[in-house]
Amino acid sequence: MPRTDATAQKPANAERVYTVRRADLPLSCPMPEMALWNSHPRVYLPIEDEGGQSTCPYCGAQYRLVG
Repeated sequence: MPRTDATAQKPANAERVYTVRRADLPLSCPMPEMALWNSHPRVYLPIEDEGGQSTCPYCGAQYRLVG
C-alpha cells in the first residue's frame, strides 16, 4: 500500500532525465525529496558550471536546468 503521509518520498533514481530549476540548487543526486535508503551516496553536481546539464557519476541520471 503506498504511503500518503507527509513523510512519503519519491523513489530515487527512478528516471533517466530530470528537469530542475534554480530553486532546486545546489543540485544533488539523489535529490532531497528522494529516498536515500535504496540509492547511492548523495553527490553534489555542478550543473551551473557544466552549462546547465549534468550527469550523476553513480547512476547516470541526467539533470537539465531550466528557468
